[in-house]
Amino acid sequence: MAEAGSGVASSAVTAEEAEIVRRQLGREPRGLLGVAHRCGCGLPDVVETAPRLPDGSPFPTLFYLTCPRAAAAVSRLEGAGVMREMTARLARDAELAAAYLRAHQDYLARRDAHEPLTGHPSAGGMPERVKCLHVLVAHSLAAGPGVNPFGDEALAAMDDWGRRGPCVPVSSGDPTAGDALVDGDALVDGDDREAAL
Repeated sequence: MAEAGSGVASSAVTAEEAEIVRRQLGREPRGLLGVAHRCGCGLPDVVETAPRLPDGSPFPTLFYLTCPRAAAAVSRLEGAGVMREMTARLARDAELAAAYLRAHQDYLARRDAHEPLTGHPSAGGMPERVKCLHVLVAHSLAAGPGVNPFGDEALAAMDDWGRRGPCVPVSSGDPTAGDALVDGDALVDGDDREAAL
């Protein structure tokens, strides 16, 4: 297991990676700063985004889960009610609540390194509740294990979304990928990722 907080710094986004992210999302990404984590298949699965979108709107979601397979797996966990259970545990477990507060502080520090947002809004419901598990999983992937307890917990409950290879075609003529939402990977109704990148 990696040391807490040992996540690798984001790498600059190449034009090819931006196109892959566009295919993953099904639309143009906004405020894209870097690739924060890569799937086992080598493609980006988490990107780092600017605290403000190009139009100047605040965008508190620093780490955004882009892989449709990973997003579908997280949506299934959300649909199973794990966020309510996680939030309830915060009230009963002081040690867990303290770890989640530290995750919140880590998230803000990483985002504020780009630009502080007025009021210091967090993401994913941190530190009082679990509102968006996608954000917490993206944070865990970007920052490394031991930083976000609920992101780590969700990751431990998920299958390896990269085991079948790329989720989208790597090039426009690549017929070997792109089965992102087959074999039970469909997003559940109500997939409400906190904010649209």
